[in-house]
Amino acid sequence: MDSLTHDSMTDRLHDSIPSVDLAEFLSGDPNRKANFVRELGDAYHTIGFVAVRNHFLSEALSNRLYEVTRAFFALPDAVKQQYEIPGLAGQRGYVGKGKEHAKGRNTGDLKEFYHVGQEVTDGDPIQQEYPANVWPKELPAFHTTALEVYRQLERTGQYMLRAIALYLDLPENYFDDKVHNGNSILRPIHYFPIENPDAIPADAVRAAEHGDINLITLLMGASADGLQVLRKDGHWIPITALPEQLVVNVGDMLERLTNKRLCSTIHRVVNPPRERMREPRYSIPFFMHPRSDMSLAALPSCVSTQHPKQWEDITAGEFLNQRLREIGLRK
Repeated sequence: MDSLTHDSMTDRLHDSIPSVDLAEFLSGDPNRKANFVRELGDAYHTIGFVAVRNHFLSEALSNRLYEVTRAFFALPDAVKQQYEIPGLAGQRGYVGKGKEHAKGRNTGDLKEFYHVGQEVTDGDPIQQEYPANVWPKELPAFHTTALEVYRQLERTGQYMLRAIALYLDLPENYFDDKVHNGNSILRPIHYFPIENPDAIPADAVRAAEHGDINLITLLMGASADGLQVLRKDGHWIPITALPEQLVVNVGDMLERLTNKRLCSTIHRVVNPPRERMREPRYSIPFFMHPRSDMSLAALPSCVSTQHPKQWEDITAGEFLNQRLREIGLRK
């Protein structure tokens, strides 16, 4: 059976995303670790998403961040807009309603969000590349809670990338120096209530279909349904993580690095039924980025006669800036 046929058959079985246990990778047992690597890599090759349990983010910490996130977005628009800083391309602080759109679209998504970025504490000169974080003075707990969540998700992501490296027959620590003090972003999102559905553009949605820009995305369980993933057979399937799980998906940078051996699967957040448009939805993804100078040139092991190189060489920083223009955050 050729690989394309095998992939198609495997993909049709994915009415939900596979679940993996990070404790297997960390167990110290070579067989359990190898099994985790195989399961993760196969999932990323076929559908691009997994649900991960036994990660480093506690449910209590997750709940605390959701609590302070709700409190921030409940502030008056005039207050929130004080934290929208011109010239940062939305990379820190608040980004207002409808300002981001999916690549290839002009209609803004029905959301507002807040960006928390890397805080360098070890004297790394890369600190000069990053703007300072912006913290709402009305909510002191936002600062401490968001940074603690950031560190736990970053730690989880580092181990996920180690497993990915092994799947790709790279040294286990291949990504370590590339993501150390990387340009990762924590993004609390508010899909705001729509009081009058007839007043919004007909094609406006909470988040139009897209692939993520970064290496991998780690998503805390959202407050409501709506996330859907596009399978290879063209069917959209709903994704809902259990409270103790993270949904972790491949981003466009990793797809590019692996010459599509690992899939950056298209996903979206659909609008609820009309009678529920007045209900808000909250979601908090962590977009794990490398340092800006990381090359995204296709790995030699992922290029062959059967799989020729698909993209020109580019660095992570160049790719990010290109995408920020495409989604309307950088002019």
